[in-house]
Amino acid sequence: MNHSSEKTIVNFKKAKGHLEKVIKMVEDGEYCIDVMQQNLAVIGLLKSAHQMLMEGHLNTCFKSAMKSNNEKRKQEMIEEILKVSKLSNK
Repeated sequence: MNHSSEKTIVNFKKAKGHLEKVIKMVEDGEYCIDVMQQNLAVIGLLKSAHQMLMEGHLNTCFKSAMKSNNEKRKQEMIEEILKVSKLSNK
């Protein structure tokens, strides 16, 4: 596992811990603003992990496909990136 993957996993684990805290806070009826702040922390960690995944993909799989002579594969990779980008903007 490379350094980038390790950092991504750390973010996912932090998000998981924060999410568990958010669930407990809601179950305990804690103040809404406090819950929302913790929820935003989870969202931020997930967005950061997503960005790391995207960077890793672009620097490995995508770059490799773009160097190849396989035009079909290049187009598939572009479509995949566009699809994921659209989903992340919803």
